[in-house]
Amino acid sequence: MTVEPASSVRPLSAPAPRAGAGPATGPSAAHHPPGGRAAWLAWSIGVSVYVLAVIHRTSLGVAGLDAADRFGIGASALSTFSILQVLVYAAMQIPVGLLVDRFGPRRVLLLGVVLLSAGQLAFAFSGSFGPALASRAVLGCGDAMTFISVLRIAARWFPAAKNPLVAQLTGLAGMSGNLVTTVVLAQALHSEGWTPTFTAIALLGVAVFALVALFLREAPDGPAEAVAPAGRPRPGIGRQVRETWREPGTRLGLWIHFTTQFPGNAFGLLWGLPYLVEAQGMTRAAAGGLLTLLVLSNMSFGFLFGRVLSRTARARMPIVLTVIGATALLWAVALAWPGGHPPLWLLVAVVLVMGSNGPASLVGLDYARARNPVERLGTASGIVNMGGFIGTMITLFGIGVLLDALTPDGTGSYTASAFRWAFCWQYVPLVVGTLMILRLRKKLAAAPAQGCRPADAR
Repeated sequence: MTVEPASSVRPLSAPAPRAGAGPATGPSAAHHPPGGRAAWLAWSIGVSVYVLAVIHRTSLGVAGLDAADRFGIGASALSTFSILQVLVYAAMQIPVGLLVDRFGPRRVLLLGVVLLSAGQLAFAFSGSFGPALASRAVLGCGDAMTFISVLRIAARWFPAAKNPLVAQLTGLAGMSGNLVTTVVLAQALHSEGWTPTFTAIALLGVAVFALVALFLREAPDGPAEAVAPAGRPRPGIGRQVRETWREPGTRLGLWIHFTTQFPGNAFGLLWGLPYLVEAQGMTRAAAGGLLTLLVLSNMSFGFLFGRVLSRTARARMPIVLTVIGATALLWAVALAWPGGHPPLWLLVAVVLVMGSNGPASLVGLDYARARNPVERLGTASGIVNMGGFIGTMITLFGIGVLLDALTPDGTGSYTASAFRWAFCWQYVPLVVGTLMILRLRKKLAAAPAQGCRPADAR
């Protein structure tokens, strides 16, 4: 790829921060994000949409058995719901990033709420597999529009040094939506039934839509700033994507997101419960307790990483490599345990470490945010945010194929041995992603962006 001459290198989006803070991000130098109460209010309104999206996203996780009965489908068809949602989410990331850059996060959030509500309402009244699958695809489109938009609002409202903390708090808030699903939605399904429960979730969107439409200011000066700084023409869509991809920080962010997010995502989204119940002989209640522990661990690591990264950008790569190494090591011990039945303390340790996967993946977004100008932040975040969900799809599919291949025909459930060998598939994307991170880390350190200190690439 060609490299732009120094005279044509784009300006950074903000002045260089104080020593020890991360590189500049967010609005242009003409706008200094104020932080303070107004910033937290804007973020809170935006993040309410993300919490709603997570409730919609994870709603099927507690309704799997009900869905199988309602639609008359088996396990493979049921897993299609999760895989399709992840596929749609990943495919929408670049288009959503471009929409955020072109039209601003407020409009994109409003569209996201409409799609989330429409998809969930259709799902509530679906009586067969086909319409239900289509409704989950619509829901996935709406879900894809939330996280990137909230990050863009944070970049406009908060000083650069606070962006890593706010990104982690956004992820933590999303996990609270997961807890709502686990505790409230599961009980509502049992007491109220399918259609009333999912209709009520869909109608939550009306209140959130009104909140965003009436009260959200997406930037300190009110409306969104221009896509390109004054005097610079608006870039074409293709050029904007190419220039964003050309930045090594964007590609490094994508591979960090890819490598760190997928183990915990695949476990919590689909294969965790079957592994714990069928391979480890746990009750559904005990397995549900471990999955709740996964959510709580995720929230704890999110707060910890956010605090550390808001103090120094030098912690980025050590956090990423430590999380990858710890996840790989503990899974290796669990899978190598004699008989394929690791003790409970080891399963708890694996779950606790996987709780760090989601927060570590947000470091990838921090790299992209630090290396792209403000008019490309949405596009850069979209590219990076694809990574973990692509890794999740590869892992979901690979484990499923291996489980079927290792299980004799006519067997009603998967064995511990089948799960052991199928879960070894995780090491394929894990090794590939780690090698790409190490390669791009060197490239980033060798050619830092204008005004970015080499230390920030560590």
